[in-house]
Amino acid sequence: MTTAIDRTTEELAAWADLRFDSIADPEWQALSVLWWAGETFGDSFAITSSMADGLLAHLASRAIPGVNVIFLDTGYHFAETLGTRDWISSVLPITVHSVRPELTVAEQDALHGPRLHDRDPDLCCELRKVVPLAERLAGYTAWGSGVRRDESPTRANTRLVDWDAKRGMVKVNPLAAWTQDDVDAYVATHQVPVNPLVEIGYASIGCAPCTRPVAPGEDARAGRWAGRNKVECGVNV
Repeated sequence: MTTAIDRTTEELAAWADLRFDSIADPEWQALSVLWWAGETFGDSFAITSSMADGLLAHLASRAIPGVNVIFLDTGYHFAETLGTRDWISSVLPITVHSVRPELTVAEQDALHGPRLHDRDPDLCCELRKVVPLAERLAGYTAWGSGVRRDESPTRANTRLVDWDAKRGMVKVNPLAAWTQDDVDAYVATHQVPVNPLVEIGYASIGCAPCTRPVAPGEDARAGRWAGRNKVECGVNV
């Protein structure tokens, strides 16, 4: 019998992306990708969530009840983000895993100096997001994210199903083709929990020291590492 691990290949990802890209309805497309991921990889599949909202978790819980949801608890999150995590985990049939870095914020300050996020944000993201996620995903065969093509130019070519060469895993992006209007409609229809910060202009929510609200007409991710030549933390690239 063919196992999920046997089928975890770049060719499989390319085949699946072509299969689902032809589905026109955004909700049906996302659910189809998630159903496929659940059937193909079983317990070896997990999704990640920044807890900006419960959209991906809600969809995944419909397709894969009890799905594993990885939340990177960096130690720098807004209280509203942690509250949203707790809210989502209490109302949806999912299993949230809060993953913490090896070093606490105080230990990182002692080793690298205070406010590393201001002096070397790439290193801070590496220590508090990229490495912890890589270590956690080592126990899985495939993973999913809520990345959308309309969020920024760096995400414009996001595939529904892709090959994560850095980690040697299949990666699914069920929301890749969704627009903000699609998101808003789904959230309203299904009463999906949303981080309260969204109501005051935070279009993309990361760590508190490196996130600001966006102005009308700005790129959704313009509030992340504002004023710096940095647009991604490294998790999705």
